[in-house]
Amino acid sequence: EVQLVESGGDLVQPGGSLRLACAASGFAFSNSAMRWHRQAPGKGLEWVSYISTDGSRTTYGDSVKGRFTISRDNTKNTLYLQMNSLKPEDTAVYYCYYQDYRGQGTQVTVSS
Repeated sequence: EVQLVESGGDLVQPGGSLRLACAASGFAFSNSAMRWHRQAPGKGLEWVSYISTDGSRTTYGDSVKGRFTISRDNTKNTLYLQMNSLKPEDTAVYYCYYQDYRGQGTQVTVSS
């Protein structure tokens, strides 16, 4: 059974940083490309970032480019999202995705 468990969300002030993690199990993580998406209150799902199986290729949505960094540790079956220079508009529930599977999400709130 595919399981994805996100963690690391919190309340942070504008300009602050957070590191999200996604613990994966039930599939061949090291052979699987992964993604982060987010959903802000009252809005649709937004793609945030993608990472290839070995981490050599990463892509980002325009709204987070230059501020967020996706990475992975295939020895720990864990996906990460380092978020810097956070803005109020980054407030959302963040989900990691494997194909169409996702976890329960982790809440990020950026507010002073």
